[in-house]
Amino acid sequence: MRRLLPALCLGALCFSHTASAQTVTSVGVATTGAAAGASTDAAELAKQLSNPVASLIAVPFQYNYNEGFGADGDGSQSYVNIQPVIPISIGANWNVISRTIVPVVWQDGIVPDEGSQFGLGNTLQSLFLSPKKPTASGLIWGVGPAIQFPTATDGISPNQWGLGVTAVGLKQKDGWTFGALANQVWTVTGNSRYGEQSNAFLQPFLSYTTPKATSFTLNTESTYNWNAEEWSVPINFMVGQIVKIGKQPVQFTLGARYWADAPEFGPEGWGGRFQVALLFPK
Repeated sequence: MRRLLPALCLGALCFSHTASAQTVTSVGVATTGAAAGASTDAAELAKQLSNPVASLIAVPFQYNYNEGFGADGDGSQSYVNIQPVIPISIGANWNVISRTIVPVVWQDGIVPDEGSQFGLGNTLQSLFLSPKKPTASGLIWGVGPAIQFPTATDGISPNQWGLGVTAVGLKQKDGWTFGALANQVWTVTGNSRYGEQSNAFLQPFLSYTTPKATSFTLNTESTYNWNAEEWSVPINFMVGQIVKIGKQPVQFTLGARYWADAPEFGPEGWGGRFQVALLFPK
């Protein structure tokens, strides 16, 4: 039986009686050019995009929509995650991958008797220390700290600092990418209304990229609230494509989401995702 939570936190977002999720960009691409060389380049770019710790600068703007909130199921939520990814070389063999999530949120009918809200959620900053080359078995991995910054406005989230750890592991072979990303964040400042929070995030992902660089991705972006002992489990299916606008590669992604589980008064049924990402390959 699901029950009401004082606050539901998923990834970088934490709402009153609501839900959202952080995500790793695990989408593929397709080119419009007919040349074999261009197709090869696009396929390699698609492979990098499926790897959360690849040496690729990307600036995604990810729009998400969820509904079914509240006692009557009439509440809805839209948010844009601004998610710059910046690899930093720290020597011949190692990178630090900076992944930031800044949520811009609009929601209505989610906080009881509060109408609608518009503003920022808390910012999540992850730093992955990752080897530049896979291991002998082909494993690609990264590990490091996760920091939550209290940037929330208009009651979107309880303004709390958070600190934790994050890790990712994956393999890539014959067009397939499979692996998982996880983090655990504990709040390190109190909040009179919500108290201390402890949330785990788990994102297993599976992606297949065709020789023409079209990719199909299935993942779940699940959060477990240790305080309330509740899961939130959205399942996402996404298709991505890249085009060039002038000389700038731009990734477009379209996806559907189904909420397999959520706390009482949380999201239900189907949701959607649309993403535009600016890519800066070396």
